[in-house]
Amino acid sequence: MTIDQSPAALLASCSAEVLNQGSFCRSLNLERLHQQLESDPSLKGLLQGITQTRPHLFSSTVVFVSRQMEQQITQMVAAIERVVALPGYRAQALARAPAIAQNAFGPIGACMGFDFHLSAAGPQLIEVNTNAGGALLNVALARAQQSCCEAMDWAFPPERKADTMEQTLFDMFQTEWRAQRGTARLQSVLIVDDDPAAQYLAPEFELFRQLFARAGLAAAIADPSALRWHEGKLWHKGSAVDMVYNRLTDFYLDEPRHLALRQAYEAGAVVLTPDPHAHALYADKRNLIALGQDGLLTAWGASDADRSLLQAGVPQTELVTPEHADDLWARRRQLFFKPVAGFGAKAAYRGDKLTRRVWAEILEGDFVAQALVAPGQRLIEIDGVQTDLKFDIRAYAYAGQVQLLAARMYAGQTTNFRTEGGGFAPVLVLPVVTAS
Repeated sequence: MTIDQSPAALLASCSAEVLNQGSFCRSLNLERLHQQLESDPSLKGLLQGITQTRPHLFSSTVVFVSRQMEQQITQMVAAIERVVALPGYRAQALARAPAIAQNAFGPIGACMGFDFHLSAAGPQLIEVNTNAGGALLNVALARAQQSCCEAMDWAFPPERKADTMEQTLFDMFQTEWRAQRGTARLQSVLIVDDDPAAQYLAPEFELFRQLFARAGLAAAIADPSALRWHEGKLWHKGSAVDMVYNRLTDFYLDEPRHLALRQAYEAGAVVLTPDPHAHALYADKRNLIALGQDGLLTAWGASDADRSLLQAGVPQTELVTPEHADDLWARRRQLFFKPVAGFGAKAAYRGDKLTRRVWAEILEGDFVAQALVAPGQRLIEIDGVQTDLKFDIRAYAYAGQVQLLAARMYAGQTTNFRTEGGGFAPVLVLPVVTAS
């Protein structure tokens, strides 16, 4: 490596693993975070609200990732997008989906999230989410970092290239609109979730509302109970709705309280993103089984390069069935069990923590079993005490292009935003150290 004995240069040349276990820097500048989150008067008080009600939303440090790991994640996301476009893959994924998911109006799904654990063998895809939260929160968080000591100055240069992530995210919604409406003008966007003010990521709804409003759109946040389907249009408080940014976890709009939105979507009267079609193609966890089966991928026409990436990066996943119950129970310590349409780690279980009661519930439901891949480890210091936290990496992506990487730090079985020192953390990709 280049010979330079300065502390900063030596630290910059360390591996991501060494830095994740040896750097205790607290890089979050709360004043900068305040400026980023409350850039508009309508967002006043947002950070104070987060601090009081969601104290573990943001970590005060970063997670380090190697350039090679970042490139592998980017390549895997692009490979998955190409496989999803194959007719054979789509036919299988849609064959098991409900009728509402067969509608293909054009949008492919805004705010996609690909979650990875990092291993010695490279990034391992844990799951795909079609309504992945946190993108705008992580944009603000990344901009609020600063060097805490001279040795870390290399990581936080005083003059950084200005990013345009807000514009990138807005353009994503514009692309979704045009995919269904062509050159018609987008005038209104409604952010929809059940009891939105009570959602843990409710602060992000406000950030998206302001993003849309800044672009000149009528933007609001609503519970689906406030929507009406009338005369061929979706209405909210007397105004017709053009587009809905869908944050619901009722992915196929089955619940009675979502009827108006379902009727508007089925009629093609509103642009809904992400929609049931996208969930069936990407986020149903049975798709992980197909992505890891080389024979199927070959039959569908996946390229050698894409098959190689997926073979290396998708942990073996299998359907849980009563016929294989004894075998799965015997191997449970090497498996992680997830509901096929689950989200946010709900009803997800490490096999070594299973009780017979929970196992019986799993057998009665629709679950997959995925080979257990250990999450990354990040050693942090809280009040002088060192604590080892776990982390995963979320790649926010659209149309196969990664927009942003962020980490989620936690203790316990799954991500939870309840861990002291945990929460969202920026991902710092290490520079390539040249030889001399």
